[in-house]
Parts: sequence; structure tokens; C-alpha cells
Amino acid sequence: MDAQPLLELDGINLAFDRRVILEDLALNVARGESLAILGPSGSGKSVLLKVLIGLIKPDAGSVRFAGRDLVPLSEGEIAPIRARMAMLFQGGALFDSLTVGENVAYPLRVIGGFDEEALVARVRDRLALVGLPETEAMLPSQLSGGMKKRVALARALAGDPEVILYDEPTTGLDLLTARRIDDLIRSVQRRLHVTSIVVTHDLGSALRVSDRIAMLGDRRIEIVLPTTSFLTAEIPAVRELREAMSLP
Repeated sequence: MDAQPLLELDGINLAFDRRVILEDLALNVARGESLAILGPSGSGKSVLLKVLIGLIKPDAGSVRFAGRDLVPLSEGEIAPIRARMAMLFQGGALFDSLTVGENVAYPLRVIGGFDEEALVARVRDRLALVGLPETEAMLPSQLSGGMKKRVALARALAGDPEVILYDEPTTGLDLLTARRIDDLIRSVQRRLHVTSIVVTHDLGSALRVSDRIAMLGDRRIEIVLPTTSFLTAEIPAVRELREAMSLP
């Protein structure tokens, strides 16, 4: 991982209708790392992802991608930067009327520059990468919940992003399928050398997918620790989490 952070948030403040969501939040993400952002439901994790990708502008603070602040940029200026990032939404957000192959190809058609042969090859490659070869002709209605998440990941990977943002990727899945999605997130990060940011309320998932864990609470990032030392850290918030999960 590079010493210079790829993503830097500093002094982020954000409120909706006078309700403060994020306050004086700071966070750095290194190029090539996998960072889990852990926090309870309603703590602002999904909002934070949208701030990172420039879909929501904070009321104050800076959001730097490769050294450039996204906050003052216009939509036209931020679009090519956002194209270097991909977001996997909680529900997968597949187009029901399109086949699996058409769903994965969709961002490539938006980007343009691919002839049909190259596009088909990229779709086939990305589906194989997530363990779903030869599923191009299927419809989303024919897929299980875990398969839908994998197709959504293949679509996110289609444009070769530098950063992938995951919004609660295992929500609604059974334990075995959730573990497989966690393993896939880690495998993709390592094989493609992408930077991964995973927001979750599931400590087990956070431990499996990350190099570091950041705890979001009281509207800001309270703690950032290496995953290997997270559970043994003698910090009140971590101790409370261990006690809540009946861990020693």
C-alpha cells in the first residue's frame, strides 16, 4: 500500500433538516487496502459512502481523492473521478428487465469505447471472477439473493474501478452465503489490487474482509485499528462491542 492516502476526509459536517448526521469526521484510506467501517444501523454509514463518492456534498470539510478535493467540483468535473470508483448498493440494484449479461454490460455501454466483442469478453470475465460463469442469459428473477449480490459485484467491476464501496453487502443473506460474499470481497481486493471500503454492522464480516476497522459512532470515526489487533484492543468502545457479542 502507498504511504499517501488515496481517499482523505477531513472536518466533514453534514446535517439533514437540522439533524446532524456527521460531525467533524476524519478518515484516511490507503491505496490498495480493505477498510471496514463498522457501526450500528442508522449511524450514517451509508451516507458516508455517498459522501465519499460525491453523491452527497457535506456542509463543511474536504473529500480528497488522489489529492483532489471533490467538494467544490461541479457534477461535470466530478463525473470522470467518480468513474474511477464503483458502489455496490445494499439491495444489488439490478435491472429486472435486463439479463445478467446485460446488467453487467450496462456501465460499459454508458462509458463507451468498447466494441461488441470486447464488451462480451469483459462481461464473461467478470462473471467468471465472481463465480458465475455462463449465466449471461439468466434474469435477476431466476437468481438467489447471494447470486444477485455477485452479479452486482461483477457489474461494479466491469469498468475496472480503483475503489469499490460496499453498502452492507451481506444484509439479508444466510450465514453461509454471507461468508461466501465476504470471501469474494477479499479475493477480489487482493486479485485486482482495488481499494475496498465495506460498511457493515456485522463484526464478523468486518473482521473477515478488512485490513483495518474504523468504528463510526457519535457522528464521527471514533477508532481506527488494524484488524489483527481490533478484538484485543483495551478501548472502551471495543470492550463494549466484545461484551455485546459475548466475546472474551
